[in-house]
Amino acid sequence: MPRSVNSVASRNRRKKILKQAKGYFGRRKNVYTVAKNAVEKAMAYSYRDRKNKKRSFRGLWITRINAGARIHGLSYSQFMGKVKANNIELNRKVLADLAMNNPEAFKAIVEKVK
Repeated sequence: MPRSVNSVASRNRRKKILKQAKGYFGRRKNVYTVAKNAVEKAMAYSYRDRKNKKRSFRGLWITRINAGARIHGLSYSQFMGKVKANNIELNRKVLADLAMNNPEAFKAIVEKVK
């Protein structure tokens, strides 16, 4: 009895990997075994960095809030402490956006917490 290999599924599996490797340099884009390793590594990095992106954005927001608060004579920690004490329900993302793009509104919040 002849051996069944299901080449349709195998080809589709390989095509899927090579499609994901589109744009890679050298043999990483057109040699299946090299492309498979490159795609696996890329997927691991993307999974890890989806978590790291949240960290780095929080750091960016804190830096922006700190810069905005220091213009008005407060440090970041003093400002955030007073924001929490005054029950202002604005998160760091919104506060950072106000500090960057709407300084008048940010100044109003600083005046309210002082």
